[in-house]
This record gives sequence, structure tokens and C-alpha cells, in this order.
Amino acid sequence: MTDALQRSPLHDEHVAHGATLVPFAGWEMPVRYSGDLAEHTAVRTAAGLFDLSHMGEISVRGADAAAFLEHALVGRLSAVKLWGAKYTMMCTPEGGVIDDLIVYRRDLDHFVIVANASNHATVIGELRERRNSFDVGIEDLSVETALIAVQGPAAERIVARMCHRGDDDIRAMRYYTFANIVLDGGIHAVAARTGYTGEDGLELFVSADDAAAVWRLALAQGEGDGLIPCGLAARDSLRLEAGMPLYGQELTRDTTPYEAGLGRIVVLGTAERPRGDFVGRDALVRAKADGPRKVLVGLAGEGRRAARAGYPVVDEDGAEVGRVTSGAPSPTLGHPIAMAYVPPALAEPGTTVAIDVRGRREPMTVVALPFYTRAS
Repeated sequence: MTDALQRSPLHDEHVAHGATLVPFAGWEMPVRYSGDLAEHTAVRTAAGLFDLSHMGEISVRGADAAAFLEHALVGRLSAVKLWGAKYTMMCTPEGGVIDDLIVYRRDLDHFVIVANASNHATVIGELRERRNSFDVGIEDLSVETALIAVQGPAAERIVARMCHRGDDDIRAMRYYTFANIVLDGGIHAVAARTGYTGEDGLELFVSADDAAAVWRLALAQGEGDGLIPCGLAARDSLRLEAGMPLYGQELTRDTTPYEAGLGRIVVLGTAERPRGDFVGRDALVRAKADGPRKVLVGLAGEGRRAARAGYPVVDEDGAEVGRVTSGAPSPTLGHPIAMAYVPPALAEPGTTVAIDVRGRREPMTVVALPFYTRAS
């Protein structure tokens, strides 16, 4: 490890639990603890505990906060209710994706944006560049904030037990809402019903100074439910099964939201519900009208050889026609899965394509995303 890597406020906890630490987006983060399969399975069947403190938290506050975010991002942020959240994107003027984001509305004039670690500085820079004459303040809260996720079927029960005197408000929270809570020991936190695993769960925003205490509290309260600490490897296999995109793989500046199958989050406005201009609007109008140049699809294999990110999708003559963005054996489904960009003509579910896996063609079948959906 180099001295340039940032460390989470939970670094000592990771070391104490025997985590394997790796460089990730400028941070030294745990890739695994007990093992990838055990951690993945724990989240699907019980609960997993994740350190997400490498993510960036950015406050946007002021009289023009909603209008500003509608200019800077592709969604209709003014429609987000208080204590609600919205998945959205920041795009380039050409329509490419700079980052995918979750925006939380704390008040009429106050929003908090969570950005990916690799794009944290870029998102802040773009927000400041796009501020223009809007009456808003932009503040980076990342250093003072830790983010801890409890994910899995037992997550709600565990977090409720973590709360001071128990907290029925946790059980009443709907998906993509959040609330202020008080944890045992008088620790104040914000609990959001969001996640990146395809399971139910909560993400806890706490002071960096309280992070270690919250981590230990979660492990203590979750022990009876099978909660274990989980690393980046499990998080990646879980989000792949859930068909969730990862920036730098499924999402890039060369990809539009429409190509990624996420055109629904772009609000262009209608005659009945007009919307003002926003960065990338003209390009996205054209992209929607022209149709995608490539389409993100799910792929399912029957053999044991998994397609990995970067592997080419080839035609009958061996010519490259697409590229895998993410791929791995699926612990839950028991066969290889992948996401890939292919031409629209190959995007219909049931289509068979070939992946060049280290010089050998492996057949895979186009399937609808997500690969896995939890039982309701």
C-alpha cells in the first residue's frame, strides 16, 4: 500500500477482523474477510455489513437548490418529497455519463448527493462549474461522514435493535426514503432504505468519529441473525446479480443513459409538464430520437468458464461486435452471468452470442435484467 491511499475511519476495524485490503478508487478498502462466497451468501440469506465510507457526500443548500440540481442533473429533483431519495445521473453536454448518483432531500432547500468514490472530486467540480447564478452553497461532507450499510433479509430487524430503545420507524420506512434515528449510546445517524445488493437493507450515515462504535454495535446486534462483515468482492457479485450498473464498466462518458437501459431516469419534459434546460438535454433528446448505438444486455452461460469485464463479444467470423462490462460465476444462480454492450440487433432475449474467453468461444444467451430479484 502507498501512503497516498486514503483510509476509512473503520480501517482499524477491518484490520482487526482480518480483512484483505486493496487499493480501490484512491482508498485502502477491504475486498474480503471470511471469503467471497460466504459473504455473498450471508447477504442473500441473512445479512452483511459493508463499509461504504469511500463514497462522497456533497451538500447542496440554498434558495435555488432544487432548480440548480434540475439544471445540473438529468432528473426532476424538485419532485422529490422531503425525506425521499432519487437515483439520477450527471451527464456531459454530449450526453455521456459523468456519474450515477443518489440525491437525498433533507429540506425544501437542502439536498445531499452521494457520488461514487472514483468521481467524487469530478462531481464537486462539475457542480461548482454549473452553479452559475443559482443561489446555492456546495459543501463537501465526505471527510466528516462515514457510511455503513446493513444489507440482507435480516437487515431491518438488526438496525431496529441497534436503535435506542428500539425504533419502529425503521420498519415503517419505504424504499428510497430516509430518517433521522438515534442508536444505542446516543449516536445520531441518518438511516436510508437504499442499497446496492438487490436485497432489502439500510445505509447509515454517521459521523466519522462514531463509525467504529456503530460498526461494533451492528456486529453485536446482528450476531444472532448471521450478520458478517463483507468486502468489495461480495458487493460486486451481489450488484451484478441484481443487474445494477457500475461506473467505469457499464457507465462511462461514452455511454448514454438510454444505452445503459436507464433512459427512464432522464426527464426531458412534456407539453403538459415542461422542464427547463439542463446540461446534456439537447444531446439526450437526439439520443432518444435516434435510438441506441449499443444496448446493455444480460448474458447467461451454461458452462463453467465465466466471461469477465473486457472480454469481446464476437460474431460467427470471430469479429468483435460488443464487449463484456462485468461478468462472474453467479453464487445464487449457479451459472456464469455477465453484462455486455451489443448491437441492437443482438439485444433480444433468447439471442445466442459468443464470448471470446481467452481464445475460446463460449456461448451465452441474452436474458432480461436483473438476473436475480429478491422475494417480496
